[in-house]
Amino acid sequence: MNLVAIVGRPNVGKSTLFNRLVGIRQAIVDETAGVTRDRHYGQCEWCGNEFSVVDTGGFTSGSDDVFEEEIRKQVMIAIEESDLVLFMVEAGTGITDYDDEIAGILRRCKKPVVLAVNKVDTGDKMYDSYQFYSLGLGEPLAIAAATGSGTGDLLDKVVSLLPKDAKAESDPFEGLPRLTIVGKPNVGKSSLTNALLGEERNIVTPVAGTTRDAISSHFNKFGHEFVIVDTAGLRKKTKVTEDLEFYSVMRSIRAIENSDVCVLMIDATTGIEAQDMAIFNLIIRNRKGCVIVVNKWDLVPDKNANTMKEFTLAIQKRIAPFNDIPIVFTSVLNKQRLMNVLDAAATVYGNYSRRIPTSQLNDAILPEIENYPPPAWKGKYIKIKYITQLPTKSPSFAFFCNLPQYIRDPYKRFLENKLRSHFDYTGCVLQIFLRQK
Repeated sequence: MNLVAIVGRPNVGKSTLFNRLVGIRQAIVDETAGVTRDRHYGQCEWCGNEFSVVDTGGFTSGSDDVFEEEIRKQVMIAIEESDLVLFMVEAGTGITDYDDEIAGILRRCKKPVVLAVNKVDTGDKMYDSYQFYSLGLGEPLAIAAATGSGTGDLLDKVVSLLPKDAKAESDPFEGLPRLTIVGKPNVGKSSLTNALLGEERNIVTPVAGTTRDAISSHFNKFGHEFVIVDTAGLRKKTKVTEDLEFYSVMRSIRAIENSDVCVLMIDATTGIEAQDMAIFNLIIRNRKGCVIVVNKWDLVPDKNANTMKEFTLAIQKRIAPFNDIPIVFTSVLNKQRLMNVLDAAATVYGNYSRRIPTSQLNDAILPEIENYPPPAWKGKYIKIKYITQLPTKSPSFAFFCNLPQYIRDPYKRFLENKLRSHFDYTGCVLQIFLRQK
C-alpha cells in the first residue's frame, strides 16, 4: 500500500489533518507545540483509492529541547519510507527558517511533494498562501484541516501523484494478536519495543512521559507474530495536570481495551507499587491476558539465588487471587531474557484464544463436581447439569444448574480452580456464569 508522510514544523496542524484523513481521532491534538513525537500510522480511502498515512513530530533544529534530535530522526525515517510527502505550512506565520530547511530536504529527496498551506479558514487568508510558491515545491494548496475546507482538492492531488502499481490491500494488522505494553512512566516500555523490533521505532529518553500516543508496530520474528503497541505511562490521576497527559492516559486505556495480551512492566528498583496495582486491576477488569515483566533487573543490588524467588512471591502476594500470571525478569538495556517475554506472551495468547469442545469440558469438570457438589442451601440441593464455553473473546464458561442463585462465591472459585487444573489458562482471567437449566 502507498504511504504518505505528513511533515512540517511544530504546530502547523499535522495531527489535525492526520485525524481527518484516517477518519478517527487517533493522534493527540493540542494547541501546545511539539505534542506528536513518534511516527503514527493510519489508513485513508479517497475515491476508491486506499493508502497509508504517517503523522510525524514537528521538525525543528537548534533548540534546547531534549527530544529535538530524536524527532528529527523520526521525520527523516518517515520521508525515506514514504511514496509521497505532504508538506504542511501555516498561512498566518508565513515562511519560517524551519520551513526553508524542510523544503531544502524535500527538494533533494526525489519524492513527489504536495505543499499544503493550513489554517486558511477565511477567504481573505487565501492571499497569504501565494508566498509559498517561493519554496520551489509547486502549487501551494490552501486548506483548513480543522474544518475540512480544501481537503478534497488536496486528496485529489495526492491520489493523482501516488504510484499506480501499488494495489490497495486490507489492514495488515487485521487478525493478528495485539500485544500492548503498559506501565508507569519511565519503566522501559519504548526501550522494550525498540529492542524487540531491532530498530529505533519509538523515541527513548530519560525524561518520564516521552511517549504520548499509543504506537502500533508489526512484529514478525523468531516464530512469533504480533502487533506490538507501545503506550504512554500511566500515573495517578492526582498527578496528571496537563491536558496532553490526560489524552495520553486515555489513549493508553483505549489500547488496553483493544488488546489481547497486556505486558505490565514494573521497575525492579522500586518493586510493585500502588500505581502498578491500579494498572494491573485495569487489565483484569477488561479481562485481558497478562504477562508481568520486571525490568531494570541489572540495577538491583546484591542479587543472589533467592532474590528472584522472593521478588516473585512478593508480586504474587500483591496480585492475589490472580496468582497464575507469568513473571519475567529482564534488563532491556542488556537485552536480557527478551525472548522469554515473547514466549510468555505467545503462551498467554494461546490460552486466551483457546476454545474447548463442550464434550471435553463436561468429561473433565462434571466428575469433579460430583466428587464435591455445591453445598445445599436452605435444605435445597443444587445440581449442575452441564458446562459450555461461551463464544466471547475472553475465556468465559456457563454452568447450567437448577438453582443458580444459591451457588456462592467460594464454590465459583472452586470451579475456576478446577478449570485451570484441567486446562492451561495461565495469564488469563476466567469468567464463570451460572444459568438456569
